[in-house]
Amino acid sequence: MLLALQTFFDNPEDREFRKSLRNTFGFTPRNLALYRKAVTHSSAANLARERDIIKESYERLEFLGDAVLSAIIADYLFQKFPYRDEGFLTKLRSRIVSRQQLGKLALKFGIDKYVEAETGLQGRSHSINGDVFEALLGAIYLDKGYNFTAQFIHEKIIRFHLDIDELETTDTDFKSKLIEWAQKNKKELRFNLVQETGVGQQKLYVIEVAIDGQAMGRSQNSSKKKAEQEAASQCLDALSIA
Repeated sequence: MLLALQTFFDNPEDREFRKSLRNTFGFTPRNLALYRKAVTHSSAANLARERDIIKESYERLEFLGDAVLSAIIADYLFQKFPYRDEGFLTKLRSRIVSRQQLGKLALKFGIDKYVEAETGLQGRSHSINGDVFEALLGAIYLDKGYNFTAQFIHEKIIRFHLDIDELETTDTDFKSKLIEWAQKNKKELRFNLVQETGVGQQKLYVIEVAIDGQAMGRSQNSSKKKAEQEAASQCLDALSIA
């Protein structure tokens, strides 16, 4: 009843956004503000603030979505592989929640059509789409609860979009793969720390990968190692190295 009243009082833009989310995810969201925040990149939030409009970016929701997704995937793998050790489970989970994998999933769901970002960031959309995908999972968790989110991930992601057998044999150590390629082709490879902001859990690292002095990949993450892996993945994509 409450959701019906909210939908009735939606303005046309909100009504269209709610309908689009329902078509994408298969359920009707309640708190639209969460989903608006989940698709807003920091560049769009900064531009809004310049016009005295308060708009939050997706970073906090991304952090939450990453944790929720990791927990649900960990539980799934724990049940699916009762005789495999912790190292196997950790490696497979890392492959499933990698930025490259999430970027692909985001495109399958059409998440890219929702992203609000400053013009000119399209070259990094692969990473941004993955970030937004995690942020949307965080929004679903806050809006619908853990059990609903777990069911959504099982039915909409694991069931239809994850090939576990393929992921078991996939090499996702992008940094090592890029280093090996650079050494083989006698290229100068550098992982540059471009920016480091915040403290504690709010700390963010911006890593740029350069080949012979040319920037080929750039990523931001609260984990320096993850940022390096994501930037390396972008570089491999740019070089068309499978």
